[in-house]
Amino acid sequence: MNPVPECGLDVSLSVMGGKWKPLILYHLRSGPRRFGDLKRLVAGISEKVLIQQLRDLVATGVLVRRDYQQVPPKVDYLLTPFGMSLVEALLPLCDWGSLHRARIEALEAPLEGHASKKLQGMSGPR
Repeated sequence: MNPVPECGLDVSLSVMGGKWKPLILYHLRSGPRRFGDLKRLVAGISEKVLIQQLRDLVATGVLVRRDYQQVPPKVDYLLTPFGMSLVEALLPLCDWGSLHRARIEALEAPLEGHASKKLQGMSGPR
């Protein structure tokens, strides 16, 4: 028998873990959004991945998908009360990231440059 963990972070991450779900949730905090809006707001996400992430969030009860049954098709996504409670838990992380953005970007810049130089060296003449 496994003891119940003291911290529920494992549960939280199972629902909203990964790179994209927290960003999707953040952009839905102010109200319903259509797929195209989310695609524009969540920079860098592919259409395929966005579709899958939205399906996962609907399946866990974090979002509701509303299909208006009209032509042309209209569908939007909105947070459930359960989902809004998760967004409220994420907002302090947003604040932390904003506060420390410059520091983290400064740490990542040399690493990106090193990787870039390494790749350039690999593609050079032999």
